[in-house]
Amino acid sequence: MTLRIDLNDDRRWHLPGDNVSGHFMWHLNAPAEAVELRLFWHTSGKGTEDVEIVNELRIDAAGTSGERSFAFHLPFGPYSFSGSLITLAWALELMAFPGGDIERVELVVAPTPVELRLKSLEREPLGHTFNLNPGSRKQ
Repeated sequence: MTLRIDLNDDRRWHLPGDNVSGHFMWHLNAPAEAVELRLFWHTSGKGTEDVEIVNELRIDAAGTSGERSFAFHLPFGPYSFSGSLITLAWALELMAFPGGDIERVELVVAPTPVELRLKSLEREPLGHTFNLNPGSRKQ
């Protein structure tokens, strides 16, 4: 059994609003009722895990093997990030039904080629306090 996702240009980093494209293939031991490719983000860390499927491509009566091209438009957020308490990651996931076999490719969706890193503050932040009253000059 083989499930595979290949990205065009083997790019794992994408700007928000970009397109992510490539092709996916499957070779299964038994005919699949369906094969589904999902673009999604998920959180992990402390608290409840959140998952949002942004787009999906489903092939019904997929048989034992096949290959398809895909192109998904990425939204402008949320960005990929990691912090001390929570991480948000993007991925493409290919699943065969029934059986639940999965292939996953992690993506970075951010304005920089690496996920944003959030640092915890171990002390009070330094800096100025600004008053939004236009007549005030307090700092």
